[in-house]
Amino acid sequence: MKEPLYAESFKIRGGDFEHGGEVATRIKSICKELGIRPDLIRRLSIANFEAEMNVIMYADEADLCFQVSTEDVRVVVADRGQGISDIELAMTPGWSTATAEMRARGFGAGLGLPNIRNSVDEFRVDSRPGAGTTLTYVVRIA
Repeated sequence: MKEPLYAESFKIRGGDFEHGGEVATRIKSICKELGIRPDLIRRLSIANFEAEMNVIMYADEADLCFQVSTEDVRVVVADRGQGISDIELAMTPGWSTATAEMRARGFGAGLGLPNIRNSVDEFRVDSRPGAGTTLTYVVRIA
């Protein structure tokens, strides 16, 4: 990636359902201001919302780093949480470890990570059980 034209970091607090989606909404506004195409903003917004809600549901906290270059938008979400013991299983559509409370809030369909992967051009997940998870995803804009 070339030198970023724009970069910003956001904190996401685990368990903070009240503010779920605020980071994704803020990034969507920034992308509009930067003149990124609406179809690319939509794809990025899906990925950002899913990543943000995964942090809220499963981690203590996370930093979401958002960078825009002339070539792409790159997002890295590094959480401090329980980690994912079986990434392949977690990538299976419909598989979920959501609690009854999460399901009562309308979450837990088991589509978070698959939706992120399907919405972006590049996707990587690194996780260590007991330590946390880092998602890196890219949407190409050029």
